Amino acid sequence: MVDVILAPKLKKGDLVRMIAPSHSYAIDNESQRQVATKRFIEELGLRVSFGRHIEEKDIFDSSSVKSRIEDLHEAFANPEVKGVIAIEGGFSSNQLLPFIDWELIKKNPKIFIGYSDITALCDAIYAKTGLVTYHGPMFSTFGMKRYFDYTLEYFKKCVMESAHFEITSPVKWSDDNWEADQDNRHLIDNPGPLVIHKGEAEGTAIGGNLSSMGLLQGTEFMPKFYNSILFIEDDFEWKSYHFDRVLTSLVQQPGFGGVKAVLIGKFQLESMVTNEMLLEMVNAKNELRGVPVVADLDFGHTNPKFTFPVGGKVRVIARAGTNFKLQILEH
Repeated sequence: MVDVILAPKLKKGDLVRMIAPSHSYAIDNESQRQVATKRFIEELGLRVSFGRHIEEKDIFDSSSVKSRIEDLHEAFANPEVKGVIAIEGGFSSNQLLPFIDWELIKKNPKIFIGYSDITALCDAIYAKTGLVTYHGPMFSTFGMKRYFDYTLEYFKKCVMESAHFEITSPVKWSDDNWEADQDNRHLIDNPGPLVIHKGEAEGTAIGGNLSSMGLLQGTEFMPKFYNSILFIEDDFEWKSYHFDRVLTSLVQQPGFGGVKAVLIGKFQLESMVTNEMLLEMVNAKNELRGVPVVADLDFGHTNPKFTFPVGGKVRVIARAGTNFKLQILEH
């Protein structure tokens, strides 16, 4: 097991570096960029800087491995930079893993945060160095004009404050195309968590985006399951059968018995995954019997979203119905 490293929390006046480990920054619109930059400066009191290669864009809406590695390494090597934030998700961050200088990261611990495809980096950095990373909003997410309060609150609790905290569900959630129309938003009543299997557990948070974590199976970059709380979610492209097949492969991995609880993020509407489907998927897996399983949680590709620490300590208390507590203990 790796020794856990907690980076210093961000504080007002700190410099944060935005990098594009997957999709290029060139795909973001100017209005979204301005809103995000203003929020970091005016609402968080942070100074903002950008990697040298983030505007490069190839036929895959990304850039070369060399360019992305240079920006990652420069961010961690610069002593003035206190936080490294992914700009976008995408499909290619796992390309970087064989080329990362893990000792550089280990010797220069900083806040690192992202979600979706960036899950591969969050989990790999923790697995290889012990540095606690954060599954949470990216720079592009900060470009949301309205209904961002919940997301901002838990970002601050996780990466700017040190106290233990408990995550509560937002009253409303959304799965609208907010990037295209910032002023006309569609909010949905939030039913709260769905407790599939009751129980209590405490352990190390790992996971994030299921398809991205699945890319790490069988590699040196996969975090250990021992005494873990597994967080999994995915985007609108994943129907029930996609999600189920990768979850099945995950529970079949050596050491999966070390997972103490499974937490599942909200599905996007286009996925058309119902509670009945979820119950069927979970209850069909012998490996999940006796393990607390809770779904419909607010992290991942719906909004708003909470931030959780990959490699940090969390406690799960799941009782009947929506009676559920998620406490973040070490972050």
